[in-house]
This record gives sequence, structure tokens and C-alpha cells, in this order.
Amino acid sequence: MRSRFDKQLNQLNNNLLAMGALAEQAIASAAQALSEQDEDAAGRAIELEREIDSQERAVESLCLKLLLEQQPVAGDLRLISAALKMITDLERIGDQAADIAEIILRLRGQAYIKPLIHLPRMAARAIEMVTGSIDAFVRKDLEKAKSVFELDDLVDELFRIVKNELVELIHKDASCSEQAVDLLMIAKYFERIGDHAQNIAEWVEFSLTGVHKNGEKE
Repeated sequence: MRSRFDKQLNQLNNNLLAMGALAEQAIASAAQALSEQDEDAAGRAIELEREIDSQERAVESLCLKLLLEQQPVAGDLRLISAALKMITDLERIGDQAADIAEIILRLRGQAYIKPLIHLPRMAARAIEMVTGSIDAFVRKDLEKAKSVFELDDLVDELFRIVKNELVELIHKDASCSEQAVDLLMIAKYFERIGDHAQNIAEWVEFSLTGVHKNGEKE
């Protein structure tokens, strides 16, 4: 019985790894669409969001099956509970990558009001956070999970810089305001992606220690 359970847990790890890879691809496609004003890349981000939704349903079904059929002990229960939380954050990451892509499609044909420097950096760090948090879960690596928290501070700082630059542009030239708001929304979505990646890392920490970063204990 335990052998079958271990195989199902391994499948859960693989499914989460696949879902995480889809989320990374969605962010990367949205970032490419932004940097290159690439409509095809924007379309890929939107399509990947649908695949992430499908993967979420598959992982949720497997988690519920494990809970109902296997009666997991404490450590396994923490892992399955964490996985259920993590897929919610991954699904939202997919949504936000698609939201970025939809804004870029709306901006088609427009020259950017400023060179894009910090937004691509936000995208790169967000991808790094998602990769790190999923890798920490699969490898059961607590230090890797904690390293994600530091990256979130960097993403937050980049958002602050982008926001200040865009507000200054609006003050100088009101005709920039519409696109500036769109770019600010894109920055906000990247910040939220970072927040969701940090949530995932916090649930990895819980799965390994039984203590959540907000102070909750099992």
C-alpha cells in the first residue's frame, strides 16, 4: 500500500513540476511580448493560461484522491495540503501572465513612452522565484525556499522604481497617461506574480517544518 502511495506522491511532484514549468513559460512569453511587442508571444501566454487551468484541475483531483483513499500521516498530509495551496497560486500566476499579454495586445502599434529597463528585470526575477519555489518543493529544500523570500524584496523595489518613473512621466506630459497606466498595471502584475511565488515558497516551508511563515502551526 505504501509503495502505491509513494508512486502517487511522485506523480504529484511531477505534476506540480509540469504546472510550474507552464507558469514559467507563461511569464516568459508575456515578458517577450512586452519587450518585443510580439503578438504571437502574447497569444502563447494566453494559451498557456488555459493549460495551467487544466493542470490545476488534474493536480487538485490527485490531491483529493490521496487524502480520501490513502489516509496520509502527518508529514504526507502537510505535503498534500501545501500542494493544494500551491496550485492556487500557480493558477493565479497564469492569470496574471495572460493579463499582461492582453494589455500588450491592446498596445499594439504604439511606441513605448520610455525605454523598458526595469520591467524586463521584474519579469526575470519573477521567473526565478517561480522556478526556485517549485524546485524547493520537489527537492524538499528549505534553504532554496527561503532564498525566494529575498528575491521578492527585489521585485518590490523594482516595482517602486517603475511606479515612480511612470508617475513622473505623467506629471511632465499628460498625453503619456493612458499608456503609463497600462505599463504600471503590467508592473503590478509582475509584482503580484512575485507575491504568489513567495506564497508557494512559504507553503514549501510549511510542508517541511509544519510551521507557516505567518506563524500558523499544523
